[in-house]
Amino acid sequence: MDNFKIIYKILRILEKAMDLEEFDKSAISKERLELSEARWCRIMALIVEEGYVKGVEIWNSFDCEYPRVHVARPEITLKGLEYLEENTFMKKAAEMAKGIVEVIPKL
Repeated sequence: MDNFKIIYKILRILEKAMDLEEFDKSAISKERLELSEARWCRIMALIVEEGYVKGVEIWNSFDCEYPRVHVARPEITLKGLEYLEENTFMKKAAEMAKGIVEVIPKL
């Protein structure tokens, strides 16, 4: 799975979880997303460092080549919501452009 699709999926799950009183952390687990631990940790570190998610602890360890992650109480941030909105808009624009190309006859 493409890394950007994984990021989008995690953020979408957290956005939908805003209605829940309690969030099931397994919804964004490496097992549920079918990722290796290394890739999952690196992606989680990316979205935390970019400010898309809060409530997740990231640290580096001498005994591990990738960041370590502890999901405490994950929540999407305003920046994460903006990421979702922009990507949804871009996806719609791309679909419209694809439709236009299909309608216009080839020269």
